[in-house]
Amino acid sequence: MMQSFDITIIGGGMVGLTLAAALKNTDLRIAIVEGNKPAEDLDLLPDVRVSALSRASELILRNVGAWPGIERRRLSPYNAMEVWEQDSFARIEFNANNLGQPNLGHIVENRVIQLALLDQVSKQHNVTMFMPAKCQSMVMGESEAWLTLDNSQSLTTKLVVGADGANSWVRQQADIPLTNWDYGHSAIVANVKTERAHDSVARQSFSPMGPLAFLPMSEPQMSSIVWSTDPNRAEQLLAMPDEEFNKHLSAEFDMKLGRCKVIGERQAFPLKMRYARDFALERIALVGDAAHTIHPLAGQGVNLGLLDAASLAQTLVNIWKEGEDIGLRSNLRNYERWRKAEAAKMIAAMQGFKDLFEGDNPAKKLFRGIGMKLAAQLPGAKDEIMKRALGLKGELPELAKALNYSHEL
Repeated sequence: MMQSFDITIIGGGMVGLTLAAALKNTDLRIAIVEGNKPAEDLDLLPDVRVSALSRASELILRNVGAWPGIERRRLSPYNAMEVWEQDSFARIEFNANNLGQPNLGHIVENRVIQLALLDQVSKQHNVTMFMPAKCQSMVMGESEAWLTLDNSQSLTTKLVVGADGANSWVRQQADIPLTNWDYGHSAIVANVKTERAHDSVARQSFSPMGPLAFLPMSEPQMSSIVWSTDPNRAEQLLAMPDEEFNKHLSAEFDMKLGRCKVIGERQAFPLKMRYARDFALERIALVGDAAHTIHPLAGQGVNLGLLDAASLAQTLVNIWKEGEDIGLRSNLRNYERWRKAEAAKMIAAMQGFKDLFEGDNPAKKLFRGIGMKLAAQLPGAKDEIMKRALGLKGELPELAKALNYSHEL
């Protein structure tokens, strides 16, 4: 049986579901194809994959109705941030009160975000879920695309959206080239219990081996770590017994929170920059990691993806209201220019940041120390840095600007 849709989103993760949820008040017929159905029950121990949601992401998720589902499950606001370099006077601190903000963001497990979005999307009259299911083939026609799923279901659609992650099947099928490079790091993620409470402060230290972030979780002595280091060292750290790993971690973090104890599993994944040459083609659009991946040292990857979803939704609503074809590349060019520019700025900023803190050359260390001290003391400099981190600067979609926008669609 053939089913027809206006939009078929390949990937039912955080970004793909946000796009569907952002289109809830339209008559656009939406299919979501996702290979894995997330487990609904949360363990006492948080998942190791978490995101630092910016204010812009919070607004998007509030506007699509997903935020109460996140609050009902588990989240951890953080009220301050400390960044420093080992064996240097380079240091800067940020505080929500000084910026007139209720907090600086929230640390949330990726699965919690996905489940809260699924709550909303599953209630939408205009969404059909194919979960679990995977695409087997995609054939492009002049006015629609044909998709075949692994359950023998066939779909036609005016637009295919690749929201299927860094190794995007959609991007590969469309033969979209990538600009990419290896950051030369792997990121270790784990849950860590610390001797002292984190006091809802996000902390990041830089050493010649790479950055190490402690992200505060809902329990006062539990943090999620992101430890970026060279791949060989990451392998060695993963292979260590817990006790030995704990000693290395505590020392690397300057004993800031006392002794550290890893709880549960440790995972590592390679860090690569990816930037698709095209974010939109005829009948195809890419969002999130399918379009771009960046270094996690500032925690902006998911935030960038959620802004993609909100921006594409806004573009599609405008095209739809004008009675135009949502699958034409010429109609999607505004989205492509908009998000390619924002992604390029973020990629450049992360690369510059990584290069600045790489190595232990004394001249570079002095420069870093002076730079951080000036940023901390110059009037308005810290505010500007945090406004960008909060996602309150740049060309933002309407969903990221104010509450209740989604009710106007």
